[in-house]
Amino acid sequence: MRKSHDISWTYFFLHCGLIVFAVVMELTPAQAQLRGHGGPVKALAISPDGTHAVSGSFDTSAIRWSLARNSAEQVLRFHDDAVNAVVYLKDGRIVTAGADTHIAIWTAARQQPDKVLDGHTGPIASLAVSPDGTVLASASWDRTVRLWPLNGGEARVLEGNAQNVNGVAFSADGKNVVSAGYDMTLRIWPLKGGTEIVRNLPTPLNAVTVAPDGEILASGADGKVYFLSSTGETLAEIDASPTPVIALAISPDGNLAAAAGIRGSVAVIDRKARKLAHTLVGPGLPVWSVAFFPDNRTLLTGGADRMIRRWDASNGEPVDAVVVGAPEDPLAAYAGEHGAEVFRACIACHTLSPDEGNKAGPTLYGIFGRRIATLPGYNFSPSLKKLDITWTPATVSKLFEIGPAHYTPGTKMPEQTIGSPEDRKALVEFLAKATKKK
Repeated sequence: MRKSHDISWTYFFLHCGLIVFAVVMELTPAQAQLRGHGGPVKALAISPDGTHAVSGSFDTSAIRWSLARNSAEQVLRFHDDAVNAVVYLKDGRIVTAGADTHIAIWTAARQQPDKVLDGHTGPIASLAVSPDGTVLASASWDRTVRLWPLNGGEARVLEGNAQNVNGVAFSADGKNVVSAGYDMTLRIWPLKGGTEIVRNLPTPLNAVTVAPDGEILASGADGKVYFLSSTGETLAEIDASPTPVIALAISPDGNLAAAAGIRGSVAVIDRKARKLAHTLVGPGLPVWSVAFFPDNRTLLTGGADRMIRRWDASNGEPVDAVVVGAPEDPLAAYAGEHGAEVFRACIACHTLSPDEGNKAGPTLYGIFGRRIATLPGYNFSPSLKKLDITWTPATVSKLFEIGPAHYTPGTKMPEQTIGSPEDRKALVEFLAKATKKK
């Protein structure tokens, strides 16, 4: 066990956030876009073409999303602990990394990773890919950065930090790796020869990113965003949040930066003018992850309330609020029904009709009377196939009364419960009607 002063704000607030997020879930405003995780959304990345995103969560899963349809296409199940970092490779593959110390490389739609990279001895907090797509960098609480050649070969280990390394990024020209440490140091590591540059900042650091022109942005426990030159000289600073900043992102053109804070707000910064442009205000919970679309203005945020939200960073407004009864709403036919609103948390992963098929989870069409883990065409966890459960209104209600982890041990379904008996009753009555075979 490390001394208490060596525990980062990130670690502390993660566990505090887990305590409170379930209590305030019902206060979530209408701009929620994507919901499917059973825990805080710790990481986000958007595909180079802007059509898909991947999210990582404390629930141990990553989800691949269609941004055009606002729906989950695949749950990536491999990690045994929180998925803290995700990134897209140049070839479209996905990389996930987590508190279990593993890094997994995935091809979309495959059920298992193509490759697993092991070497870290502590939770992995951040990932980055070199501009030419040949090297993966990972930052870890084992106080190291590792550089992984994606074409094969041994990883290079960068050592020197006295505490957790929370962030990593490549320089714009691909010649250096930049890391942010909780020991209040920003380090610039040359990939080929040269001497490491160490810059001391006034605060423990949680995140770092690099602009296309080479400028470095770093942030941490004091709520400020620091602007540094490509060689680490401090150029400016902005007060982004009264509480720690835990995630940073920069638009592809470098004009806007987003700094997410513990209290749930996101500061959108005009980088070149060095001023705060907008503040995005969510439900008051930690926002753990931010990512810009290729259009340079649309922003995704993920937080402790399990939601992924879409914003227009140019004006600070939410985009495409979810409206009950909208034409693309799969629950439009059930507008006004309480059970349908309870089920709304499930639509990211489950469909109700046979023509929609399976999504991240199996279709619920015809669920009542079906034995667990027997639906053809879906890859169920082996442990579920051993359970003696037939789905009825009573068993579905019990599932959400005590939670999937307790009722169906071994499941990878996001952990969630419905505390209200009235809500559970409304849900099963809705499912009995909406999933009945015709």
